[in-house]
Amino acid sequence: MSEIKHGRGYVYAIQYHIVWCVKYRHKILVEEIDVRLKEILVQIA
Repeated sequence: MSEIKHGRGYVYAIQYHIVWCVKYRHKILVEEIDVRLKEILVQIA
């Protein structure tokens, strides 16, 4: 179980950190891919 951190005005327990790294800074999250990925992340968050 993760440790719950809290302070004035916030409470959180971060368990994952996602980093998007693409070679040569090409945009890969465009149009429908971007929209669908956001839907999935909101759904599981």
